[in-house]
Amino acid sequence: MLTLTWIIQIVSAVLLIVLILLHSPKGDGIAGIGGASHLFSSQKSAEAGLNKITMYVSVIFLICTFLLGFGIIK
Repeated sequence: MLTLTWIIQIVSAVLLIVLILLHSPKGDGIAGIGGASHLFSSQKSAEAGLNKITMYVSVIFLICTFLLGFGIIK
């Protein structure tokens, strides 16, 4: 059981890194000066799905971290 938890921990960590890197940047950049940053501020369904997947993977990662950190699984 301990080995399975470590495998889930490592896979979720790698997936979390990849998913976070796939997100689009939220910074305004130079477009924030003229107010043009709000022109394209709507969130697409693909990004909404990416946010949900990232949340689920992060919850799995946190659960595995607590299980392994507190020594609940031996």
